[in-house]
Parts: sequence; structure tokens; C-alpha cells
Amino acid sequence: MSKVPYAAYLRVYEPLGAFPEPERSHWARYAERGDLPGPQEELRRSIRELIAVPGRVVPPKESADAFVAVVDGVVCVCPWRTRLRSWEALGEVGHWLMPQSVLDEALPPQARERAVEEYGRWRERNPDARPWIRSALWHVPVRWFALFADEEREFTAAEPVGEGPGEGRPAALRYRTPMVRARQRVARGLRTVRDAARQAADEAPSEVGAQQEERGASPGPGPEDGPLAAALTDVGRWLEEFHPRSLVELDYGGLVYTITEEQLAADRSAAEVAAGLSALAEGDLERAGRLYEELTERWMTVRERQFAN
Repeated sequence: MSKVPYAAYLRVYEPLGAFPEPERSHWARYAERGDLPGPQEELRRSIRELIAVPGRVVPPKESADAFVAVVDGVVCVCPWRTRLRSWEALGEVGHWLMPQSVLDEALPPQARERAVEEYGRWRERNPDARPWIRSALWHVPVRWFALFADEEREFTAAEPVGEGPGEGRPAALRYRTPMVRARQRVARGLRTVRDAARQAADEAPSEVGAQQEERGASPGPGPEDGPLAAALTDVGRWLEEFHPRSLVELDYGGLVYTITEEQLAADRSAAEVAAGLSALAEGDLERAGRLYEELTERWMTVRERQFAN
């Protein structure tokens, strides 16, 4: 089995009825195929594109593939939209933690510039397009866990097959929840974070705020607009783009190749986020802060493995 990039995925599966024709009929026929691609197939194809000579920054055509799930007897699909996501990923190149020389070798500047220009023209024709999949390299963003409950956690142990290296099926970890629950949880989490921030600001007004008030200046963004609130707002707005009867999935994806099976089996990140938000709602800022710090430090340890030889 070829190794794949270490990435986690947040996916939305929409019912067939959410798609207009002729796309609906395409997905209906697609879901009946007996050779549907597995969860890592899109990654393998992307790798082949990158190592091709000359390499392709963005696929020349949009993918006609999707992940398929059956929810209460209803067929739901999650289109890959690999080309769209590749374009969007180019906007995050500046945040990639790698030397510029390495980046330019993997993704030549001229190729990146052409792709950006193509995306601009495409976006003018498709202003409402959005991906069904979000990805995160070397970690799972804490805000994603706010969408799920611990009882929705699905851990699958590894199944070695044969004796050769890399053979068999690795361990897997995912969460799945109905869209309505995901929206409720992210809204509740956002309200909790903002309420706690307002309360903290009322009890200990900042020196900057006091100085602004003395000068008669307009106050800047409030504490409820901090990084965590902004992150929850972003994922909440993304979820609103989809059908209310959709399925939301968090898949650890390629992270299973950098986290041991024992660590994966013991991982209860969604439960920790829920406990932290409950502590925050109860006014126990010390416990909430401790839980958040422990969780972020553990995931930072995973992220730092990208620098290992």
C-alpha cells in the first residue's frame, strides 16, 4: 500500500434530492456501481498528478467521483470536487511549513500563477460553488470536534493481511452525525464561547478598552470575536450551505499513518472538547482552559512530526 499525505477530512454527504439535474441522475447511476473508490483513492490519484512530469498543480478537469453513504435508506453523496479544492488550496500555500525552495520545486511558481488565473476566470462563472470536503494537514482542527459527540465515534482496529511491509488495512477513526445535530452543536458551542468571553470582559475590562473609552474612540472587535469564535463561525456558515438532511463526517484519513493504533484507540478528542465547552458554560474557566491546553498540545505534538526525518 502506498503511503498517503497525512491529512484529516471533514465531509458532507448530501441526499440525491439536493442535486439539480442532470447531476442528480449522474450520482444516482454512480452510486449503483460495484467498484466505488475507497476513502484513500482520491489521495492516491492526487499524488500521481503531482509526481507526473511535468507535474500538475491542478487537475485539468473536475473529478466525476464521489464518496457514497446510505443514511436511513437514503443514498447520500459527497462529491470530491478535487479541482476546486486544489485551486482553493493554492490560497493557503503561504501557510505551508516548508522552505520556499522546496515549495517551488514541488509547485513551480509559473504553474501556480497560471492556476490562480484559471481559478479567477472559473470563479466568475461559478460564484456560488463550494466544496463538500475540507482537509487539514497533520492534525484535526479543534473546531471540527465541536460538531460531534463521543458516542458517534467509530474506531476500527487494523487488519494485517500477509507478511509484506505495508500490507493489510490500517486502523481507522471517524465520526458521523446528522447535519441537524452538527449545526446545533456548533451553534451551542459558539454561544458558549461568546458568553464566556463577554463575562470575562465584564469582570476584567481591558486597559485598552478603558483607554479607548477615555478618548471617545469606537471600540474594536469584542472578545467574543476571538479566534475560537471565528473558527466556529466559519465552520457553521459552511454547514449552512448544505441540505438539512445531510450527513457530516470527520475522518482521520492519512493521520492513521502517523498516530499509533494504541493512541488512536485511546483518542477521545470530541469528548474532551464537549467537556471543555461544558466547563466553560458552567463558569469553570480553569478546567476549560486546562482541557483546551491539553488537547491542543497533544495535536501540536502530532503536527510537529512533519519535521521529522
